[in-house]
Amino acid sequence: MNIDVAFQQTLDYLFSRLPFFTRDGKKAIKNSLDNILILSEKLGNPHEKFKTIHVAGTNGKGSVSHSLAAVFQTHGFKTGLYTSPHLTDFRERMRVDGVMADKSFVVDFVQSNKALIEEVEPSFFEITQAMAFKWFELQKVDIAIIEVGLGGRLDSTNIITPQLSVITNISFDHQDMLGDTLTKIAVEKAGIIKQSVPVVIGRYQEDIHSVFEEKAKICGSQLYKATDFEQPSSIDFQLKGIYQTENIKTIVAALKVYEKHYGYAFEDKLTAKALSNVKELTGLRGRWDILKDSNPKIIADTGHNEDGLAHVAKQLSSEKFEKLHFIMGMVNDKTRTNLWAFFPKQAVYYFCKPNIPRGLDVLILQNEANQQGLIGSSYDSCHEALKKALENASPNDLIFIGGSTFVVAELIESPLLN
Repeated sequence: MNIDVAFQQTLDYLFSRLPFFTRDGKKAIKNSLDNILILSEKLGNPHEKFKTIHVAGTNGKGSVSHSLAAVFQTHGFKTGLYTSPHLTDFRERMRVDGVMADKSFVVDFVQSNKALIEEVEPSFFEITQAMAFKWFELQKVDIAIIEVGLGGRLDSTNIITPQLSVITNISFDHQDMLGDTLTKIAVEKAGIIKQSVPVVIGRYQEDIHSVFEEKAKICGSQLYKATDFEQPSSIDFQLKGIYQTENIKTIVAALKVYEKHYGYAFEDKLTAKALSNVKELTGLRGRWDILKDSNPKIIADTGHNEDGLAHVAKQLSSEKFEKLHFIMGMVNDKTRTNLWAFFPKQAVYYFCKPNIPRGLDVLILQNEANQQGLIGSSYDSCHEALKKALENASPNDLIFIGGSTFVVAELIESPLLN
């Protein structure tokens, strides 16, 4: 059988059989590590065969994870990178030195472990993680950067004992699962702090910092704030967006703490090279992603919660354009009340529903947005919305794609952009 056909059939099997957060929302989340521990044991505990760095946080964890991976691989480490969700290819979730896992591996893994999958009935995320860790073991990686999926304490990635834990920041997101206060959310994120493992806190937030201090004290772990470290005067960081100024501080702090605890000296020249080529080295997409430079300029960003959208709004306000065309979609289980303030009222909106079961009905989206003074039209699909925006936009306008990771995922490689 053709490998592309076999690969697609394998994904269809996983998507159709297993609880999938993108499709099913909260009910796909397992509030226990039991499944992943069973899977890992049956697979020979692959996560124990390589070193790791664990990255949690409400926003920025993807950018920080990709950037750390770029630095390590530029220094000659064979580097695994586990992230979620994927945008256009399932294998984005598991890379080694920036290269996605082989399709044949994915097919063989699922075929070889079908009985185990049907016995344990894991979530899609759990089997994906087990698969990624097995890939890293087979590839004999030196280190893997592991991005938390959701929360921390009960996230299935939390079976690892890393060399370093990183928590970027705490903001409101997934309150129905992580808690309705920043303190409750911080407790969940602090769950990745392990016994005697140093931890870096990216953003110092005075009202919740004691959560991390207490957990670190219980675990006998040294706690560092990104602000504890002197930042280089200039770094040519490839990832653009005002919010990346915070992420670069977190990255630098993580590298300095790693040096301090493990006696490794990162070379400034190689680090600078890595941070100026993160996208090429790791395949990162969707963070203030400039899809077209001009005529008109087109930008996509996956920011979708209060903190992420606040930074998007600030960044948009610094852009120069005659008219802003905003392609917007959301998911239906998102708490939206506090999000509307971050969408610019002077934009023309193109409302659409991302093509997933959790996508928010476009008429509900348009009605709520209209009540908040956001004016535009609704479209049958994200592609129709983009097509209309391209028809309407003048050369000096800006088209922005956002509101949901899944809108960006649908449009980031649209043929309409070629």
